[in-house]
Amino acid sequence: MKRFVYGFMAMVVTFFFLTPLTHAEEKQSEQKSVELADKAKSAILMERDTGAILYDKNSDERLAPASMTKIMTMILIMEAIQKGNIKWDEKVRTSEYAASMGGSQIFLEPGEEMTVKEMLQAIAIGSANDASVAMAEHISGSEEEFIDMMNKKVKELGLKNTKFKNPTGLPVDGHYSSAYDMAIMAKELLKYKDITQFTGMYESYLRDETEKKFWLVNTNKLVKFYPGVDGLKTGFTSEAKYCLTATAKKNNMRVVAVIFGADTPKERNAQITKMLDYSFSKYQTHPLYKSGEVLGEVKVSKGKVNKVKAKTDSSVSVLTKKGEKPNKLQKKIKIMENVKAPIQKGDKIGELIIKKEGKTLSKTPLIADQNVKVASWWQLYKKSFSMFTKMES
Repeated sequence: MKRFVYGFMAMVVTFFFLTPLTHAEEKQSEQKSVELADKAKSAILMERDTGAILYDKNSDERLAPASMTKIMTMILIMEAIQKGNIKWDEKVRTSEYAASMGGSQIFLEPGEEMTVKEMLQAIAIGSANDASVAMAEHISGSEEEFIDMMNKKVKELGLKNTKFKNPTGLPVDGHYSSAYDMAIMAKELLKYKDITQFTGMYESYLRDETEKKFWLVNTNKLVKFYPGVDGLKTGFTSEAKYCLTATAKKNNMRVVAVIFGADTPKERNAQITKMLDYSFSKYQTHPLYKSGEVLGEVKVSKGKVNKVKAKTDSSVSVLTKKGEKPNKLQKKIKIMENVKAPIQKGDKIGELIIKKEGKTLSKTPLIADQNVKVASWWQLYKKSFSMFTKMES
């Protein structure tokens, strides 16, 4: 029966739905006739669920990302929370080095403590460099180790034009990214539902009960002035100029728009606005699966539990131009076999593939819904004994 269930979950199921938009088709048909970011060095407009590119300008060019770097910093913070390595309410102590950061900051003092939640607020809303370094040290023990984690995540995401030298975006040689890579990082960060509660907040306060009460105002003004915008991160240095990775959601559709190198914040925001307007007027998405939807189970060997549920790590949709007619799609669910403990919540244990006419439209990881520790010898013995007695009966 179990073999039948796993086989059934892995089979290809064909169903009718709306015609999807492929990257190549859209680039060829629309790119020539539209210019959305003429006053930027590079830009990209991406639909979040499918990763479809709706507009592109020099999106692979390596440029200084400034504080958009903190998108990766926030990814690693949210990942650590998901895995249970840190908790929202645990205290983070500020080192003398973290307190010495210049640029945007909340003026942390050496030895000052804030919760993980407060530090993330400072980073997401106020772009605080001191809070970024304090969190980097708290998660990995040192800024250097955290930078290694950042660059390992870059490789994991398959990014070709990004290298980080710090968790803040403060200017340093050899620290670069691209519009495309930044959009993929934004896509990754948006897997965490809680993040837009921070990046979408226009203002907040820290140290409420003290004389050093600090007012945070979001550096991304579109959060207040463009309906649907709830993140993600601005950036500015004299080298990078004005940058922004923004996200907005209307109806079922979420898009990511990235600008590098605008001359003024007004130009930056105007171009992002133009990109968002374009996406919502031309396209629509049609949800297939919600984030966290269970699509199968994986058998676990040598674990405290025998199986773990495989769920989607993000929402899954199909993108179409408005008014497109229905057509056939195929979905395939691949479940890993013989997974050994230990397993961490969020580990990839399968994959959902959406295809049309043999062409892959999207691949979505299926992840473990819980931690599974290695079973003790006594637990393994009891399991073996239980299986033996069942066979005998």
